[in-house]
Amino acid sequence: MYSKEEKLSLLSEMIQFAKADKKLNELEYNFILAIASQLQITKEEIDMLIEKEVEKKNLQPESQRILQFHRLILLMNVDQETSQIEIHKIKEIGLHMGLRPEAIDIVLEKMYDYPNKVIPPQELIAIFTRFYN
Repeated sequence: MYSKEEKLSLLSEMIQFAKADKKLNELEYNFILAIASQLQITKEEIDMLIEKEVEKKNLQPESQRILQFHRLILLMNVDQETSQIEIHKIKEIGLHMGLRPEAIDIVLEKMYDYPNKVIPPQELIAIFTRFYN
């Protein structure tokens, strides 16, 4: 589904996002390792990405961008601390991905309606679908 470059780009973006509040904590690191494992990327490669980010690859189709945005939402909430810096950064990333600002805002509001702020994938898709039909 993804090329090696796209996988490294996704994970690099997640690492940079996790470091938005100036620290990459253990919960965030372990979450990124779990995603890396699903993508068949090694811990060594992740440790390398922490030291040096890679060139950003834009994902196609949009469903892949929405999936990455969902990963970032999960990463933001893994430590149960959501800072204004993270909210600002995730909005910025979503806009750079070409996602609709209205959909991004609704997702960020709705996440508080769910346990641990984990918005279900089908709810996320429904929100984005509403703005594209």
